[in-house]
Amino acid sequence: MADRICRWGILGTANIARKNWQSILNAENSTLTAVASRTTERATQFIRECQAEAPFATVPEAIGSYEALLSHPQVDAVYIPLPTGLRKDWVIRAAQAGKHVLCEKPCADNATDLAEMIEACRMHNVQFMDGVMFMHSRRMESLRAALDDGESIGRIRRICSQFSFCGPDEFFAGNIRTSSALESLGCLGDLGWYTIRFALWTMKYQMPQRVTGRLLATAGRPDSPTSVPVEFSGELLFADGVSASFYNSFQTWNQQIAHVSGSKGSLLLHDFVLPYFGGESAFDVFNATMDISNCQYNMVEHTRRVSVREYSNNKPDAQETNLFRNFSTLVLSGRLDPHWPEIALKTQQVMDACLESARNGSREVTL
Repeated sequence: MADRICRWGILGTANIARKNWQSILNAENSTLTAVASRTTERATQFIRECQAEAPFATVPEAIGSYEALLSHPQVDAVYIPLPTGLRKDWVIRAAQAGKHVLCEKPCADNATDLAEMIEACRMHNVQFMDGVMFMHSRRMESLRAALDDGESIGRIRRICSQFSFCGPDEFFAGNIRTSSALESLGCLGDLGWYTIRFALWTMKYQMPQRVTGRLLATAGRPDSPTSVPVEFSGELLFADGVSASFYNSFQTWNQQIAHVSGSKGSLLLHDFVLPYFGGESAFDVFNATMDISNCQYNMVEHTRRVSVREYSNNKPDAQETNLFRNFSTLVLSGRLDPHWPEIALKTQQVMDACLESARNGSREVTL
């Protein structure tokens, strides 16, 4: 590969691709060769607007079809932010074209489709990874250390997470996330992918034994064939009695909370998906004690804040830049890492089981 740089193509002009345009720019082992849309005009406009704020030395090429980008000789890897309903076909085509695949989430409509996508990547010797940015934050190293030190948390007993935003009227009227043809999993796919992934990561990817899900609200834009989940809760039961709950909604104000409780303490992240704007990522460890002396019952606070220097919002050390840096490093190494497709498939399998439960009166589903 030219000068040991991973050459990227973006398949689609979704808004999230604007963020990742700058992430590619700030990853020193990456460059952006081309952007494809359904028309050259649309790709050109996207490039012009992004280039004005975050310019590449060489302006990326505008391509008027996804097929043409996949045949581009100067593209090593593709980032695919297309709607989930279209993703399977284009991931498989990308693999067949020998392009490494960074896939937005949810990766597929169901685990059967995702398994087929992953197998295509394996057969054609290309890397597959989902676009969960928080996995690439340096904060995760400190978080894992606190979970594993035996004292901060002790034995893990409970994991709780909530990720939501409150969509305005126009969101429910026209956004692709309220169309079952484009995003059949609604808030469960868009937001639940993160909450489920956090629980699995905390449990070192041990799968839950049983799950339940509950459809709290559904909706669909006027042209949606059926409604999609817009408010959802789930419960995961692991071995040794560990449990996890999650809540996702398009109807509740911005929150991205993760809380892990154990036999000696608990830890809390207020911003586990997208760190609050600023120069550090942090979490709090709580080890409160009850001080009893005759009539006095005093709950004594013992709180420790753990932080890492890591700027948010696409900066060179931000988690989204690390995502593209880490993926490019894999591509340039010539070695595939099976960990990433494995955890994507596990996330999808748990999600499928939660949705199956919800559609059957919240009946428990065994994995």
